[in-house]
Amino acid sequence: MTVPIPPYPTGAGLLKGKRVVVTAAAGAGIGFATAKRCAEEGARLVISDIHDKRLTAASEALGDVAGETVRGVPCDVRSEEDVQGLLAAANETLGGVDVWINNAGLGGATPIVDMTDDEWSRVLDITLTGTFRCVRAAMQAMRRTGGVIVNNASVLGWRAQKEQAHYAAAKAGVMALTRCAGLEGAEFGVRVNAVAPSLAMHPFLQKVTPPGLLEELEGREAYGRAAKPFEVANVIVFLASDLSSYMTGEVVSVSSQRA
Repeated sequence: MTVPIPPYPTGAGLLKGKRVVVTAAAGAGIGFATAKRCAEEGARLVISDIHDKRLTAASEALGDVAGETVRGVPCDVRSEEDVQGLLAAANETLGGVDVWINNAGLGGATPIVDMTDDEWSRVLDITLTGTFRCVRAAMQAMRRTGGVIVNNASVLGWRAQKEQAHYAAAKAGVMALTRCAGLEGAEFGVRVNAVAPSLAMHPFLQKVTPPGLLEELEGREAYGRAAKPFEVANVIVFLASDLSSYMTGEVVSVSSQRA
């Protein structure tokens, strides 16, 4: 049995007036879906991505939803200079940051016996160290004002999958980073949580995944289908909003996957 996709949600003002940064928000994946849901919930946005053309297109599309210009800032999370530039752009455009959502990450499919140091390091640098750089920048910015940080982890931080050692290790690191940052941020009013999706279907994932694997993974889901990106974005919006005011250092699985 396949559980049907629910209706797309109607905005309820959950982030009304909040100043939100979303990294890796171009394209058609979880990042763009999250930025769109934030706009629909009343947030003011700055987004980033490493792909200039897709970033411009995403900014224009989100501007139509938000009813105002959405600034897109090129940012490679491997670069501290770029991350600080994104923070400066958000301060200039929004006058500060209330919510910072980290979505940048990189996967791949390589057995450990064939994996090079460069493959391992690139995935770790973008997915884990890039998240660390952004968490550090956001926490420094929010030290006096408080705020919310939401990271994008993965169920692979808990569960094993062949050819995913680098990605799984990075996402497990994001989970540990989230727990530690949550405790530290509590001292000055910053909440840090994460989502851990199992499988959210979008065109880029289909492009980079070996043939047949997505169908196999969908077959493992209790709902008989992958999530739509907006279904993951809904949980990110919840964590970004005041509805999750007593949560910090938590990793929330967004999954119907069987145990």
